[in-house]
Amino acid sequence: MKKNKKDVATRRSLLRLVSKRRQLLNYLQKVDIERYRAIVKELGLRR
Repeated sequence: MKKNKKDVATRRSLLRLVSKRRQLLNYLQKVDIERYRAIVKELGLRR
């Protein structure tokens, strides 16, 4: 994305994937907090 600033299609796809991941993590946080914490730790999303 840094090289091709005008590549809107790839940017849009990436934002969709990130948004979907966020939705799934929000759901998991509500349903099973321990599993959420394990996944976040494994992925290294929170510091």
